[in-house]
Amino acid sequence: MGVKATLPSYELGFYALVVTCAVVYSASEIFEASRDSMNRKAFRDGIKPGWHYFGRKMDVADFEWVMWFTSFRNVIIFALSGHVLFGKLCSMTLPQHRAVVYMLYGILAVQGSMGLVYLMIILSHCLVLYSVALAKQKWLCYVAGLCCLASFKVEPFSSWQSGFVTGAFDLQDVLFYGGSGFTIMRCMSFALESCEKKEGIYSIFDLLKYNFYLPFFFFGPVMTFDQYHAQVSTRELRRKEDEMKNIRVHALLHVGAIIAVDIFFHFFYILTLPTDLKFMNRLSDWSLAGLAYSNLVYDWVKAAVMFGVINTIARLDHLDPPQPPKCITMLYVFAETHFDRGINDWLCKYVYDHLGENHDNIMKELVATIATFAVTTLWLGPCEIVYIWSVFNCFGLNFELWVQKFFQQEPFAKLEAKMSEATSRRVRAVFGAANFWAIVLYNILALNSLEFAMLVTKRLLLTGFPVSTLSIWFITYCGVQLIKEHERVLAIEEEKCDKAKVE
Repeated sequence: MGVKATLPSYELGFYALVVTCAVVYSASEIFEASRDSMNRKAFRDGIKPGWHYFGRKMDVADFEWVMWFTSFRNVIIFALSGHVLFGKLCSMTLPQHRAVVYMLYGILAVQGSMGLVYLMIILSHCLVLYSVALAKQKWLCYVAGLCCLASFKVEPFSSWQSGFVTGAFDLQDVLFYGGSGFTIMRCMSFALESCEKKEGIYSIFDLLKYNFYLPFFFFGPVMTFDQYHAQVSTRELRRKEDEMKNIRVHALLHVGAIIAVDIFFHFFYILTLPTDLKFMNRLSDWSLAGLAYSNLVYDWVKAAVMFGVINTIARLDHLDPPQPPKCITMLYVFAETHFDRGINDWLCKYVYDHLGENHDNIMKELVATIATFAVTTLWLGPCEIVYIWSVFNCFGLNFELWVQKFFQQEPFAKLEAKMSEATSRRVRAVFGAANFWAIVLYNILALNSLEFAMLVTKRLLLTGFPVSTLSIWFITYCGVQLIKEHERVLAIEEEKCDKAKVE
C-alpha cells in the first residue's frame, strides 16, 4: 500500500499521547537512577564535578564530546576561523583559485598540528593511489585503496606508521587515524572517478585540492570526488535565496544542541549508568529500554552537531556537503540507518548500489551487503565488537528483503490487496516496531557494550515477557505510526512541489 494511507486524527492523537507518557515515565526513572548513583564509587571515572549550585555532577564518559569542548575547542575555533577568513577573501577576489587556497591552508594546518612526517605519510598514500588510478582499472583501485586503509587499521602496520610521528599530545591518535582514514576514502573516490573519466585523468593537484580541504580532512564527512570537483570548480559564486539566513539558523541550532546536551549530561547519566551491570540489574525494564534508546539518540545528536558545524563552514564556502544523519527516532528501516551520511553515500555509490543494483534480488543483495559491511568493518577497525555489529546489521538489512519477498507471495499479497490502506499501514507498523528495536539492539553493541546489549535483550525478550515485551512493542508501534504520518505529509508536500515545477 502507498505511503499516503491516512489514519483518523483521533487515532494519531492517541498514539502521540501514549508515546509522550511513555517517554516521560522512562525519563523520570532514568533521572532517579542518575540522582541515586551520582556518588557511587564505580562511577568515579565517568561522573565529574559539574554544576555545584544545582548539586549536580556531569557525565563525562564520552571522551570524544569532552575532547571537542576542552582540549580541542581552541584548535577548532582557530583553524576553522582562519579557513573561513582566507576562503572569504579568496572568494571575493580570485574565486577561480579558491580550491588552491583551501588546499594550501589545509596543508599548512595539517603540518602545523601533526608535523611534517605525518604530512609526508599522507602525501605518500595520495601518490600511491594516484599512480594506481593512472591504470584506469577499478579492481586495482579497490585493492590498492583497501590495502592502504588496512595499513592504518590493522596491526602491526598502523603502529608502524604512527611510530613515525614524533612528539605527543592528547589528540595525536584521534587526528592521526581520523585524517588517515578519511584520506584513503577520498583517494579511493578520486581513483574510481578517474576510471569513469572518458578522456585523460584528473591531475595530482585535483587530488590534493580535494583531500586537503581542511573542514573535511580530520573528521569528514566524505564528499565524493565528482561532487566536490564540480562544486569547487564553479567560478560564478551565487547564494540561493535566504541561504545565509538558513546558515545562521542552522548555526544557532547547533549551539542550542550543544547547550542542551550539556544540560542533559548533568541530569541523565545515560553513558555512565550502563557501565555498571550490577546497578543495571536493579533498574526496571522501562529504564533499560530508555537507556538503550537514549544512547542511540545521543550518538545521533553528537554526529549531527559535528557534521553540522563542518557543513556550516562548507556552505559558507559555497559547497553543498552531505546532509547530517537521519534522526534515529525517525528510523524503522535498516537501509536508512547510518550515523555518517558521507560514508554511507560513499559505500552506496561504490559498493552497495554497484553490486546490489536495484536491490530486489536476494543473492545480489546478500553479496552487496556482505561486501559493504566488510569495507565498513575495515573502516571502523577490525575487532570483536565490530565483527558482531557488522554481522547483526548485515543480517538485519537482508532480513528486511527476505520478509518483503515472503509477504509478496500468495496468499499474503492477495490478503493485503483486500485490506484498506489504513489497515495495511497498521499491519506494516507492527512489523516496523519490531524492526525499530532490532536496530536499537544491534547498534548499541558498538555504541555501548556487548554486555549491556545482552542485558537489555534478555530483559525485554525473556524475563520481561509478556508484559514488558508487549507494552514496549505497542508503544513503539505508536511511535512508528507517528513516523509514518510524518513521511506521509512530506510525500504530499514533495508531490505539490513537483507539480508546481511542471506547471
